[in-house]
Amino acid sequence: MHPEQQYLNLLRKTLEEGEEQVDKGTGVKTYSVFGAQIRFDLSQGFPLLTTKKVYWNGVLHELYWFLSGQSNIKYLVDNNVHIWDDYPYKIFKEKGGELSKEEFIKKIAEDAEFAKTNGELPHIYGEMWRRWPATDGRGVDQLGWVIDELGKDPDAHNTLVTSWDPQYMYSMARKGEGARFPICHNMYQVNIKHGKVCLQLYQRSADIFLGVPFNIASYALLTVVIAKILGREPGEFVHTFGDFHMYENHREQIKEQLSREPKKFPTVRIEGDVSSLDAFKPSQVVLEGYEPHPPIKAELTVSGGYNKKLHG
Repeated sequence: MHPEQQYLNLLRKTLEEGEEQVDKGTGVKTYSVFGAQIRFDLSQGFPLLTTKKVYWNGVLHELYWFLSGQSNIKYLVDNNVHIWDDYPYKIFKEKGGELSKEEFIKKIAEDAEFAKTNGELPHIYGEMWRRWPATDGRGVDQLGWVIDELGKDPDAHNTLVTSWDPQYMYSMARKGEGARFPICHNMYQVNIKHGKVCLQLYQRSADIFLGVPFNIASYALLTVVIAKILGREPGEFVHTFGDFHMYENHREQIKEQLSREPKKFPTVRIEGDVSSLDAFKPSQVVLEGYEPHPPIKAELTVSGGYNKKLHG
């Protein structure tokens, strides 16, 4: 069986068995299933899905944004990646901002002070991975520690990174401190098995059509980067799901994707030396042999996270 079939089976399951639910913030319907796991052996190819073209430039620069500990969208905007634009723009509008989205993004790109004030997404992945806000004021580098720990002790079972901090989540947060983006892929653990670096992601909430292909590629690439730093080969990427769901306006797109046959996975390699996280650069990543089916477009729904009516 082609390894991509695991993902297609989840698509089919949401389509055929998903329970209708409604997002309290937007009123948008989803069709939801709870609990699943898929696995990819990275020695057998890189799991960049082929039944539709996945936005590789976005995967690459978003992961670097996380790895470098950033939480301002200016880096992404400067690299023509706009997958995070909606969230700071939503905050800007709630504060009374009157720019159109296009004007807002243009100003982020051209005005560093405006970007500093309005492009920030506090308590997002990069901050939580590389500078977790400790109670004594330190920024804890979780991912840096994981790599250091595995370098010293390849048999370690404690090497995990979490982005889920209850003090910033929903009505658990103090007034004005609630995270405005819902942390979805919230925890991962790194392990060395048979000499290879393996990584398991737990994703508590997953947009199966738009988000998950991106998440698979991102965390598979993270596994490859960690392996490179540790001087080892990448092993297995394991993706474990809590709630995975399709949005009601993605139904026809999912049917189209399910009608396609998977193609051979591409390969990924990292050129040059990467001695640490801070030494890694996106330009070192080489993707080869990616010949997917055409892209299938669908609308992103900005949902989840802090809700004034529900959590205020």
